Amino acid sequence: MAFDVTELDFETQVVDRSRTLPVVVDFWAEWCGPCRQLTPVLEQAVAAREGKIALAKLDVDANQTIARAFGVQGIPAVKAFRDGRIAAEFVGVQPRAAVDAFLDGLLPSEADGLVAAGDEDSLRRAVELEPNRADAIVPLARLLHARGEDEAALELLGRVPGDFGAAGLAARIELERDGGGPDLADAFAALDAGEVERALDLLLTALPSADGAKEEIRKVVVGILDELGVEHPLARESRRRLAAALY
Repeated sequence: MAFDVTELDFETQVVDRSRTLPVVVDFWAEWCGPCRQLTPVLEQAVAAREGKIALAKLDVDANQTIARAFGVQGIPAVKAFRDGRIAAEFVGVQPRAAVDAFLDGLLPSEADGLVAAGDEDSLRRAVELEPNRADAIVPLARLLHARGEDEAALELLGRVPGDFGAAGLAARIELERDGGGPDLADAFAALDAGEVERALDLLLTALPSADGAKEEIRKVVVGILDELGVEHPLARESRRRLAAALY
């Protein structure tokens, strides 16, 4: 899939389109001999990927403003856009093998597709392919925990010690095992039911008087907030409440 693009339609044809599939932009000029070498290689390599990547060609002489905006100083210059921003780039003529590697780096891996599928078999296969992949390990551990296989879940979670979601789930398991700790059954039931706001409220309400369980509850809350994302309104308010409860 190759097409010409100009300053007038660059935003829609490249930036916006890159939110659904990678768009590679070939910055070239008619007088540029190396450009005439690279462009056919790009076209063939993109065509071989059968619609998984789009190729936009921009004449820098006719579109100098956009070329300057993206810092093009030498040509041929190739910039790959994904999710609305530049994901990778190179300058100069490259052999086909290097172009293939560049394009393949823009496509989802096998593990990416398995994680997106999200069922247990797919998640297990993703972990086989990438044993320390947190976005496969945490949902798989959740499935194991839901059917009572806590030891197996904890073994998996131990592979990604720096991940907030993994730490939160491991802390939940420990809290559920601690018969003398605070009663958080309603909070965890709400979380499992997708009632995230209620779950956070119950956890944060329990925190000030949780004594020895404060750190584990904090980890559970942080794991939930990490999954919500930094900009989520509920996350912002909950972070404020968490800080107040702890300090």
